[in-house]
Amino acid sequence: MSETAKLLCHMCGMANRVPLDKLGAAPKCGTCGEKLVDGKVRDIDFRTMEKSVKTDDLPLLVDFWASWCGPCRMMAPQFAQAAQAMVGQVRFAKVDTQANPDATVRFNIRGIPALILFRDGREVARLAGARPAAAIETFVRENTRLTA
Repeated sequence: MSETAKLLCHMCGMANRVPLDKLGAAPKCGTCGEKLVDGKVRDIDFRTMEKSVKTDDLPLLVDFWASWCGPCRMMAPQFAQAAQAMVGQVRFAKVDTQANPDATVRFNIRGIPALILFRDGREVARLAGARPAAAIETFVRENTRLTA
């Protein structure tokens, strides 16, 4: 039996087991059919994020942002580019702090955009301010020991 990774579907909230060798092949949720790992950034709510942090075997990088934040909007394409570059290694998600104020309290977020990297159910690193895709990728690699 091959090694598997447990991943939460950010659409329906169901946990899925995916063979590690299939992570790069855009695996789908067994319940709703949504792609689990496809290099795209998912907009999720705070509850889904918390469940994903506890469930996922892959690292999860979350961008805490708001629609009124200029730097957040400027960084969005860079964040998406980093997600595409790291497909199958890290999952990328966004949590709107305006719609999810509990997230800012829970994680003591003082300014946005704020990137928080989670692995094995806990926060492992954070980065404040808008960054280019290369800096986001470097931040993730340095804090997860992934190779390029």
